[in-house]
Amino acid sequence: MSSKRIYFDNAATTALDPQVLETMMPYLTEKFGNPSSIYSYGRETRMAIETARKTVAKILNAHPAEIFFTSGGTESSNTAISCAIRDLGCRHIITSPIEHHAVSHSVEHLDNLDLAKVSYVKLLPNGHVDIDDLEKLLASAEEKTLVTLMHANNEIGNILDIHAVGELCKLYGAIFHSDTVQTVGHFPFDLRNTPVHFITGAAHKFHGPKGVGLLYINENVRIKPFVHGGGQERNMRAGTENLYGIVGFAKALEMATATHEEDMAYIGTLKYYMMDELKKNIPGIAFNGDALGRCLYTVLSASFPKTEKSEMILFNLDINNICASGGSACTSGADQGSHVIRAINNNPNQVTVRFSFSKHNTREEVDMVVEKLKELV
Repeated sequence: MSSKRIYFDNAATTALDPQVLETMMPYLTEKFGNPSSIYSYGRETRMAIETARKTVAKILNAHPAEIFFTSGGTESSNTAISCAIRDLGCRHIITSPIEHHAVSHSVEHLDNLDLAKVSYVKLLPNGHVDIDDLEKLLASAEEKTLVTLMHANNEIGNILDIHAVGELCKLYGAIFHSDTVQTVGHFPFDLRNTPVHFITGAAHKFHGPKGVGLLYINENVRIKPFVHGGGQERNMRAGTENLYGIVGFAKALEMATATHEEDMAYIGTLKYYMMDELKKNIPGIAFNGDALGRCLYTVLSASFPKTEKSEMILFNLDINNICASGGSACTSGADQGSHVIRAINNNPNQVTVRFSFSKHNTREEVDMVVEKLKELV
């Protein structure tokens, strides 16, 4: 096996595109003016931010006034969920057992403070949200409700029918927040025609920089700032703006949108190729979630039969310069396993590995990884 690294963990983070870096560079060097300053040097950087906002709004078919830049998906989800309780009068939260920790821990925090009571929607055996159960929960809710359900799951890749959920929320007067971190930059959005109050994004999931994110707040929603100070981001998020991050976010989203069709076709083909190769070569392999159905084209969650050898699988892949994750990147290191896998496939005789792909991956890499897995399992 060559010493070249094979990176199959793109759902955790992606490589920064050189063109995105190039677009950011001037703002890291000569164009460093504070966007809040009144002299032309500050106005130039303020312009760069507003141009980025317009670019992002246009791509998502939203209004620029609905787009707020944050430090990432985690801050965006925390803001939406906390403010729905604090400012919008929600006293009940409906969520799922397989949300990202940015959502589930925010919800648990509000639950522990007795600020909201929480209901968990049932999941179908394939990991999708049970829409009938969601309607039951909404119909029986006595207080104003926040529904927070992710658009696509970061571990198994299942995709929610965001329109169906949004229509139900509309029908029952609920606030709808969707963690769309795995889909912004990977799917086309049309927010003018999507019944959702809040969505989130993170540039590093689509070849942009880390530490910059997006919070979309529908124009019909009025919340107060989560972070107080100098009134940046139209008084919604104080703190000097992450100028080069914001510029990078817009450029990365622009590039992802321009090549979306071919990237989706290419990456999807890789995923299905790897599924086939694993099935051919590894007896007893299983796939989590709705892998061939409504699912991210970037994510493949595979469960290997548990043996003494396979328990060490991630460690051994790492030794062989192959990056993958066990469930989600946010729980790797701690051997507590994945709450997502536990919720949908609680089989103690399986070891789960998530492979996630980008346009930089190749069939040769898939072949090399499958060869290695044959040895390791």
